[in-house]
Parts: sequence; C-alpha cells; structure tokens
Amino acid sequence: MVYEFKDPVPVVTELGPGYVWYVRDGGTWENDVFTVVLESDGSIKHFRSDQIKIHKNGTFDIFNNN
Repeated sequence: MVYEFKDPVPVVTELGPGYVWYVRDGGTWENDVFTVVLESDGSIKHFRSDQIKIHKNGTFDIFNNN
C-alpha cells in the first residue's frame, strides 16, 4: 500500500533536509520505504524509517536542530 501525504512532512536525512512525499508499506517482512524530496536540489531519494528523523513537530515536542 502507498500513502501520499496531504501535507509533506519535513524530515532530516543523511543527505540533508527534505520532505516525505509518500511512504510505501513494506508489509510484515520488509521495511517501509519513505520517498523524500530533498530541499537542496529537489532530487527524490528513498529511505527506510531508521534513516530519517522528523525535523519538527510542536504537537509531539519534536524540535530537531540538525
């Protein structure tokens, strides 16, 4: 299953900041794959959940300074 976000989620990756565009459910035995549009050049990259961090979300008190 693929879930496309109504509002892209700001994230921090090892390649720099970006926005999650959509996520593909990997099912029971595979990792979910997050499709991220990078801020630096608009390139599209794919990451596992352990490779990205939410940049900021005041509701959950997440304030990432990276």
